[in-house]
Amino acid sequence: MIARLRRATRWQSLPLVAGFAVLALIVGARSLLVEGQRANRIAARNAIEYQQLLSGLLSLAQDAESSQRGYLLTGDKTYLEPYRKGLASLTGLLARIDEMTAGDDSRVLQVAGLKDALKLKLDELEQTLRLYESGDAAKALEVVRGGQGRAAMDQIRERLETIQRTGGAELQARYARTDRVEYWLRIGSFMALLAIFLLAAYTIRESRRRFRDVILAQDQLNRQNVALTNEIATREQAESQIRQMQKMEAVGQLTGGIAHDFNNMLAVIISAMNLAQRKLARGEHDIEKFIEAATDAATRAANLTARLLAFSRQQPLAPQIVDTNRLVTGMSDLLRRALGEAIRIETVLAGGLWKTHVDPSQIENAILNLAVNARDAMGDDGKLTIETANSHLDDNYAATHPEVTAGQYVMIAVSDTGVGMPPDVMARAFEPFFTTKPVNKGTGLGLSQVFGFVKQSGGHVKIYSEPGEGTTIKIYLPRFFGSEDTVAPSGRGEKAATPVTEMILVVEDDPSVRASTTDALSELGYTVINAADGHEALQKLAQNPSVALLFTDIVMPVMNGRKLAQEALQRVPHLKVIFTTGFTRNAVVHNGVLDHDVHFLAKPFTIEQLAAKLREVLDA
Repeated sequence: MIARLRRATRWQSLPLVAGFAVLALIVGARSLLVEGQRANRIAARNAIEYQQLLSGLLSLAQDAESSQRGYLLTGDKTYLEPYRKGLASLTGLLARIDEMTAGDDSRVLQVAGLKDALKLKLDELEQTLRLYESGDAAKALEVVRGGQGRAAMDQIRERLETIQRTGGAELQARYARTDRVEYWLRIGSFMALLAIFLLAAYTIRESRRRFRDVILAQDQLNRQNVALTNEIATREQAESQIRQMQKMEAVGQLTGGIAHDFNNMLAVIISAMNLAQRKLARGEHDIEKFIEAATDAATRAANLTARLLAFSRQQPLAPQIVDTNRLVTGMSDLLRRALGEAIRIETVLAGGLWKTHVDPSQIENAILNLAVNARDAMGDDGKLTIETANSHLDDNYAATHPEVTAGQYVMIAVSDTGVGMPPDVMARAFEPFFTTKPVNKGTGLGLSQVFGFVKQSGGHVKIYSEPGEGTTIKIYLPRFFGSEDTVAPSGRGEKAATPVTEMILVVEDDPSVRASTTDALSELGYTVINAADGHEALQKLAQNPSVALLFTDIVMPVMNGRKLAQEALQRVPHLKVIFTTGFTRNAVVHNGVLDHDVHFLAKPFTIEQLAAKLREVLDA
């Protein structure tokens, strides 16, 4: 129906287009006729003006002759006034006549003859006046009676009659042409009005017919839309069911992996603690290996939680301006220790590399994860290549890759010479707890942690691999536009011990966590006071003005940690603050990124991590 309506519309438009073309032709012709008529009117005015100029010229000659005769007869010089005025006006009159006849050869010849006759007359007048004024009046009258002046005047009249007769004929011809033009203008105007009327009638008739066709087409389109909407709803329902099944399958896989790994770790912790309790009950104190086993299991559980948060893009990030080349160079010793002497390491660093704004520690963890995976894929021998480059992901690439924004990126590529991945493994490489390694050789969270960190940072990660040819994983991090100083590589080294002299206020609503944190700080040598909520903390802060640092949980009833810190800083502006929590969606972490100038230590933390964070903030 729509296609038929379109074809009919095209054919029905032809008469309308032709009608408008004819109308445009008529209007154009009428415009030309109007222009011609305007030219005729101008020419007629010029001809009339030309005739008036010639008549004025004859009048001046006659006045000059009368003025001469009156003066010769009476000797009264007042009779010469018209003569002098005529001579003064003659120059301008002749100049205007020359201007109007310029370009018309026939008129130029006529005017030249008229000028010759006029010159003879003026010479005769000048001669008689000169003789009279010299005292020879008889001679002056003799010149007048000689007939030379009369002959010149007759010649002037004759030439003027000829010019006027010719000009009159031309003027009549122009009037005739003007009449014809006006006749055709009337005809053209009538035809234009008729054409407009016919086009209006045709347009109204065709518009009504097309309106009917449009209504029919719209009805058909509405019926098809209803059918399509029903089909879309059916498909969406089916797809929703499929997605729900896939989601439940993914949740089942994720919870199964978490339960498996956590049960193993909890089994080690519970068993080690039970054995330690039994030995202590018997008075035995060789329980160090049980404590080490429990600590190792708890640490692995904390790392597992951190990796799950990274995959879910909920880990708190502390982004900084990073020079990736400096960061990769600073990781050389760490990579060498992690990969061993058998793996050759090569770095290819791009010159003029752009900066990026990300969490530097997470970049190091991502590179380290990829390097360890590459080591496992290569075995005892192989080559690891780390490459950096400036890269641009265009609109075409973004259109074919979900969650990718076209723009400029800093690329980090980690390549190995290992066994490579088949397509089915590549498709699942970023899934949590998916691994091709043997049992107890990996959790299956390494690549998923890299994927989560990169996506949380607004970047993109891509795998290129072929079985037997090795694997390249490229990380794209958004380019930073600015000139701020970059962060130096962490180096992951130990810092020299600093004497402990400060007092710390611990605020934690959970009694067990508060007690363990207080004991840990006391073990580190700090003077510690604690509070169960914000109001108690403010009271103790007022009682102990020497408190150097506030170590507070964020998620607390009544007054959360952020509000407590704001109140405390108003009272003690020099107070240092460290926030801690195990829940990442809180008052100091927004969209997975820490607020500016916020110090944060995620739960759970080791006593070494606590000590390092405290010195970092207190010594700043």
